[in-house]
Amino acid sequence: MRLCAFLIAAALSVFAWPAGLALAGASSQNLPPPIDPTAKNLTPYMISLRAFDACLIVQSRLQGTTREAVHTPCSCYAKLTVKSMSKEELDAFRATGYFNDAARQKALQALDTCKLPRPPLS
Repeated sequence: MRLCAFLIAAALSVFAWPAGLALAGASSQNLPPPIDPTAKNLTPYMISLRAFDACLIVQSRLQGTTREAVHTPCSCYAKLTVKSMSKEELDAFRATGYFNDAARQKALQALDTCKLPRPPLS
């Protein structure tokens, strides 16, 4: 009987161990998004299209409106952001698929210039 109870406990612990390990490795800190390999060869125009698409999604949700309603200000935002980025910032975007800290500041300034609300910090 003891051997049976031991084997059941051992079997259950084997199944529970990976889940516990995953939880132990979890963190409440924000991690950077995964690297996007498709960004490697993007032109500035293609980067602005990505920024435009992301803006449409985020701003329409943030403002509780349609994507069509934020089309013009999002176009302003995407063009202004990419136009203000340096070669190094564009290369950093190509390497990761997201804006680095310097480009993020320029993107926030573009939101203000184009009269779009800033998304809340998460």
